[in-house]
Amino acid sequence: MAWLYALLASRPVVWLLLFVNTAGTIYGYYWYRYQLADTPPVFLPFVPDSPTASLFFLVVLVAWLFGRSAPLFEALALVTLVKYGIWAVVMNVLVWRVTGTLDWAGWMLIVSHGAMAIEGMLYAPFYRFRFLHLMLAAVWTLHNDVIDYVFGMMPRYSVLADYANEIGYFTFWLSIASIAAAYQLGVRLRRHPLLPGDMSFRQASE
Repeated sequence: MAWLYALLASRPVVWLLLFVNTAGTIYGYYWYRYQLADTPPVFLPFVPDSPTASLFFLVVLVAWLFGRSAPLFEALALVTLVKYGIWAVVMNVLVWRVTGTLDWAGWMLIVSHGAMAIEGMLYAPFYRFRFLHLMLAAVWTLHNDVIDYVFGMMPRYSVLADYANEIGYFTFWLSIASIAAAYQLGVRLRRHPLLPGDMSFRQASE
């Protein structure tokens, strides 16, 4: 696995991820544009779930390129990338099952959000967050669920409106599972000694 960690930690790959995630984050906020226009200001930070998750990861990537770590954002990124990556895949598959069809945008969302979950977990050995950071990320994530499913700010999938209660229940337990996965991957397991973007990483891993 040393070769994989060397590849993930190389500066060209980190720069590539920075570019791809920046484009995805911008598109994500654009995708939410109509819902954001109708959202009360107090709820605005909690509505665009997936682009905010990728924004957390952008902060992590920029910190790594400067040779630093951002542990709170690492915890937020891991939990939310896994949660919303899986959530969007499941929702679009559900749209497909309910309607019998899925347009190109839906397939794009499945691929891009699946990649979000994978990249969050792949970089787990490099994270530096501790239990306190994870608890703060857990509060954010569960609070977001309350905003979505108690105050009705969940992402709009009109064809799934009849399943709002079931989706809310699923989302809560997906949050718990994502927090548990972040604890296992980011707190319990041994971290890699060097950060991505460190030019000496390749030599150190050989």
